[in-house]
Formats: sequence, structure tokens, C-alpha cells
Amino acid sequence: MQSFDTAHLHFRPLTDADTAGMFALDSDPAVHRYLGGIGGHILTEPAQSLDMIRFIQAQYAAVGIGRWAVLLRATGEFMGWAGLKLVAGPVNGLQNFYDLGYRFRPGFWGQGYGYEAAQAWLSYGFETMKLPRICAYADVENAASRRILEKVGLRPGNLFEEAGTRCVWYEASNPQQA
Repeated sequence: MQSFDTAHLHFRPLTDADTAGMFALDSDPAVHRYLGGIGGHILTEPAQSLDMIRFIQAQYAAVGIGRWAVLLRATGEFMGWAGLKLVAGPVNGLQNFYDLGYRFRPGFWGQGYGYEAAQAWLSYGFETMKLPRICAYADVENAASRRILEKVGLRPGNLFEEAGTRCVWYEASNPQQA
């Protein structure tokens, strides 16, 4: 798994050194506003973040992909995570699909970083991994995240409920395999 950059962002696999950044992210109630049951619970201690990092590292070992750390290239500051993960499911009646996701600390919202990250990972999934399809889902109330998913080219589908949260399903097919 080779780290890579976009105009403003640096992506790399999560390490134990990201524990403080992950805790800052996942202990913030603003970050969890639209996550409900789909994004895990608000964390109360850094050890929970380390457990999550180790869980993601196990995904890297098992399937070769998972969420990655996102750093601001200009400063090296931990912004959050983004990437693809293989979801066993079922979610929305589907199993074994690649899910595009991203989560940033509030100080990085509204600056185009979510779009930049989503676009980078959609390209990575289609061009590097040669995936035939990439999916995503978001809380129906999360207009910002839904706008990003649509702007990068994922098409909205049906409404469904996941872990008590009303969600919109999104997906895109690999244009190179059409």
C-alpha cells in the first residue's frame, strides 16, 4: 500500500501514531451529527481510537484496503480519514461491496477537502484496484456529504434504514469497464 498525494492532501495507511488524531475526530459530537448508528458511537477514551486503528490495520492485512489517514500536505496535520473498505454486509441488501467513505475534523469542513478525498479514492478504486463498482451511503439529512458523493459521480439510489439511520444509497460503475 503506497501513500499518495493530491493537490492539498496526503493519504497513507493509519498507524498507531494516529491515535490522538483519531480520538479528536471520533470524540467530537459535531462529527457524529449525521452518523447515527452507521458511524459508530462517540468515543470517550483514546484507547478506543487505538482499537479502531488496529481493526483497520487488520483490514489492510486481510483484504488489502481500508480507511487511510488524511493529512494536510502543507502542514502534515491529521485531518481525518478517507478511503475504500470491503463491506461484508448485508447493507441495503448487498454483500461484499466496496464502500467509499471519508470523515474529517470540523476545522477542515467546507473547504473542498471532502470532494478532493472522495475523487481521489474513486479514481484509486477504478484505476488502481480495477473495481467494477464503488458504493457509498449517507444519512438522508447529511446534505454536504450527499453533495460530495453526487459531485464525484456516484448516482443516488434507494432510501433504506441502516442501524436506525435513514440513508441514501449511492453507486458508480467503473467507466473503464463499461
